[in-house]
Amino acid sequence: MDGLRVIPTWRHGQERLYVCRPDGRNIAWYDREAARVNLLSEDRREDVLDVLRPFLTGSVTVGPPPVPTPAELARLTLHPDDDLAPNRPGEALMIALDRDPGRTRRLRPDPRRRALEAEQAVGEALDRLEGAGWRTLHSIPLPGGDRIHHLAIGPGGLYCVRALYAGKQRVLIADPMVTVGRGEPYALLRRVRADADRASHALTAEVRPVLALAGPANVGVTAPPREVRILRAEEIVQLGRLGGTLKPADVEALHAIARDRHTWLRV
Repeated sequence: MDGLRVIPTWRHGQERLYVCRPDGRNIAWYDREAARVNLLSEDRREDVLDVLRPFLTGSVTVGPPPVPTPAELARLTLHPDDDLAPNRPGEALMIALDRDPGRTRRLRPDPRRRALEAEQAVGEALDRLEGAGWRTLHSIPLPGGDRIHHLAIGPGGLYCVRALYAGKQRVLIADPMVTVGRGEPYALLRRVRADADRASHALTAEVRPVLALAGPANVGVTAPPREVRILRAEEIVQLGRLGGTLKPADVEALHAIARDRHTWLRV
């Protein structure tokens, strides 16, 4: 087999096995999830299958790589500086805290750190939906210094998710007002709906608003909020059970549009 090597790599949380020549050039790869061996040259078909044989499970399709979809082509041509997909949950807050850590106050912790904790908890829960066909973007910058905490795109549609730190306190919701513990009530649900409206405008698709609460002791709702879904961070999994709205190709196409920073410049 002329020294062919199998090199495992991870891409978007999924394992791929690349078959390389001695000079390091790839000639094929095995996508476990798709059960497909992609050949860059039919000349080495048998050699590739021989070296991959210990790793193959079940029946697999063998052939040249599939033609890229429009969404994949858009991703490939996107400049790295304009790609929002690598953003981590709370990316903007992490950058702000790195630039200005602020003072450590014993009795009054920096509210940015609590907000970051909430975004990370909600973001990690959303990222776990990927196996169910969902794609999530975090910390999407908007004109005027605003940002969308999380945008979830999947079989159940599009959801604009704002995270709120509750810290074992009672949360009272009286649309549009939200009160955490003994704090002052504020019209947070208006902001949640406004974020979803801006996302709908940018993507020319219906985006539903969600308020995700991180660590509340309990939640009181005087009446069902208009349009806004209220979830605890641990209830985010409920979104993964929704379906029947978007096909996989639609999910990927919308994700390709949403991950482009330029999409959000005029909303």
